[in-house]
Amino acid sequence: QVQLVESGGGSVQAGGSLRLSCATSGYIRSSNYRGWFRQAPGKEREAVAGIYNIYDGASSSFYADSVKGRFTISQENGKNMVYLNMNSLKPEDTAMYYCAAADQTLGRWYEPRTYQYWGQGTQVTVSA
Repeated sequence: QVQLVESGGGSVQAGGSLRLSCATSGYIRSSNYRGWFRQAPGKEREAVAGIYNIYDGASSSFYADSVKGRFTISQENGKNMVYLNMNSLKPEDTAMYYCAAADQTLGRWYEPRTYQYWGQGTQVTVSA
């Protein structure tokens, strides 16, 4: 059984930084998509970033236009961890952030239906 647990959320002022972590128990192939999504009150869940391993030491990552250049997704396969480094945070980044994992290699990184496993979320609040 795969379980995902996020941590690292909190409250920061605009321009600040946070690092979200996603701990995975159970087996997920590193070549499968791993993603971060977020959902603000009254809005749909949206993709933030995605990643998958091409081969050892090389991965391919993807970002929503709204976070390009500010957020970085990474994974540490040996520890089964996925991270989201968030810099230059803006009030519009305020949302519940969810870690996600796919159990297959098909689909698009930005579509929630690609992912079969989800964490409970960690809240990020950015004040002006």
